[in-house]
This record gives sequence, C-alpha cells and structure tokens, in this order.
Amino acid sequence: MNEFIEYFKLGLFHVLDIKAYDHILFLIVLAVVYQFKQWKKVLWLITLFTIGHSITLALSAFGKINVRADLVEFLIPLTIFITGLMNVFTARKASVGKENQNLFFALFFGLIHGLGFSNYFKMMVSRGEDKLVPLLEFALGVEAAQVIIVALILIVGSLVQSVFGVNRRDWILVASSIVIGFALQMMIDRVFW
Repeated sequence: MNEFIEYFKLGLFHVLDIKAYDHILFLIVLAVVYQFKQWKKVLWLITLFTIGHSITLALSAFGKINVRADLVEFLIPLTIFITGLMNVFTARKASVGKENQNLFFALFFGLIHGLGFSNYFKMMVSRGEDKLVPLLEFALGVEAAQVIIVALILIVGSLVQSVFGVNRRDWILVASSIVIGFALQMMIDRVFW
C-alpha cells in the first residue's frame, strides 16, 4: 500500500507542481473550449492525455525509446503553443460545441508530455523488478490531478462567462492567447539548436 501511495502521490504532484506549470498550461488550452455540461468529453480528454502520457512513460521505462531531453523540453511548449493557436483559430466553432480536435491533441501531445518525465520515472522504477504496477499507480495520480485542474478551469470559465458576462468565444480567445504567450517564452528559453 505504501508503494501505491508513493507512486500515486508522485503522479499527483507531477501535475500539481507549480514549478512544472507546463502541464497546467497544456490542460488550460485543452479544457478551455469545454463547459460543465460536456463532462463526458472532458473525462475523455483527461483520460486520453493520461493514456498518451503513460504510453511513452512505459516505452521509456522498458527501454524501448530514448529521446534527447533538450528536444523534449522544447517540444512540450510547442504542443501547448499549437493547441492554443488552434483554439484561437477555431474559437467561433468551439463556442458552438465543435471542439473535438482537442481530444486528438490530448492523446497525441500526451505522448510528447510523457517523454518529459520519462528519464526521472525510468530511474525510479529501475530499482524494482515490476514496472507496470508503478506506472499504473503513477497514471492514477496524474489522472486525479488532471481532474482537479480541469474542474478548476471549468469553474473559472463558468464564472467568467456567467458573472462577468464574457461570451464563450472571447473566453476561449483570451485564455488561449495568454497561454500562447507563456508557451512562446518557454520555447525561446528552451531552444535546443
């Protein structure tokens, strides 16, 4: 049970760590296009991201892939930037309920985000024989943290729209644009060539 708690907490704080805010930024641009009434899609969004994240963690833990850390550190903000940019270009469509592209981004870009933690995770599980159970425990922690973050994003979006009268399209545009600004700075700071 102690091992479960250890890996669950590791997954939980992997997402909730303010120093690793890139994960939170990515969740913002993924979830900003959704509303509470779309909770099934939002759960799929979160789960698809966790699946993508876990696939590359598993491949790394089992020694099947090894990607340069500096490349991954650049690609992570690039995924945030691309998702935010797509939100800006499709804000009108998303504001009327057509936001399925973010489900694809959650899975595909989750693969890249998983690489960002893979070296550390590989070191943690290398001391033990079993790698699959710790990976699942870690994934449950990631999933729980993402539910918390996305719920907060939906709450803020709902308040901004209902209390302050901001329309959904403008909320998507403003939130995505702010995140794009952060992602651009992260990309500049992490240039690897």
